[in-house]
Amino acid sequence: MNNKRITILNCPVDKLSMQETLSVIDDAISNSESLQHVVVNAAKLVNMQKDRQLYESVVSNDIINADGQAVVWASRFLGKPLPERVAGIDLMQNLVRLAQEKGYKIFFFGAQEEIVKAVVDKYSKEYSPEIIAGYRNGYFKKEEEKEIAKQIAYSGANMLFVAISSPTKENFLSQNSELLKKVNFTMGVGGSFDVVAGKVKRAPVWMQKAGLEWFYRFLQEPGRMWKRYLVTNSLFIWYVLKEKFRKK
Repeated sequence: MNNKRITILNCPVDKLSMQETLSVIDDAISNSESLQHVVVNAAKLVNMQKDRQLYESVVSNDIINADGQAVVWASRFLGKPLPERVAGIDLMQNLVRLAQEKGYKIFFFGAQEEIVKAVVDKYSKEYSPEIIAGYRNGYFKKEEEKEIAKQIAYSGANMLFVAISSPTKENFLSQNSELLKKVNFTMGVGGSFDVVAGKVKRAPVWMQKAGLEWFYRFLQEPGRMWKRYLVTNSLFIWYVLKEKFRKK
């Protein structure tokens, strides 16, 4: 796969639109190939500066999309513009629709038991139970990882969505990549299951387009999110400015 890539804060990011991303994934599945996908936002790019394991887990992926609008803005500011934001949850929803159209099967891994079950029930009713290869909650011990990876690998899934927080999901996918090659496409989807299940509300479209989705999340969970957004967003701006003026 020869996508054009740019680099932001020493991380490669693919210059792919949503439609182009979907086409690459569909081609890989129909040709029985294996692709690993990851999204990056401001927080993840900041954490990658000091977490070497996370950095290696991210850059080893076949497709790296910009999930955060801040990353798209940074790309323009740095003179290497990305075509658009490819939000993980939107990509997941589009891929579920594609699974129904093409007869692909999906394994859902992560979140609390009632959440992941609600996601599977919703998609089964909205599309078809035939798209479900299996599901499992995201609570496990380190020594259980290999067995979980085997369960997923032999489930018959064409796609795997992992709804576990960063960096656990990136490291799980990276460390079990050989086993998971039996699945054509794998991606981490963060808190997307909570949104699909109705536990967390997503920001209105106008806030998404204005780059304020993070602020909407903060208003819903201020106790959990204030540090992430205050610290990481400030550091992200600082790192991008440093990169801009180092270039000059």
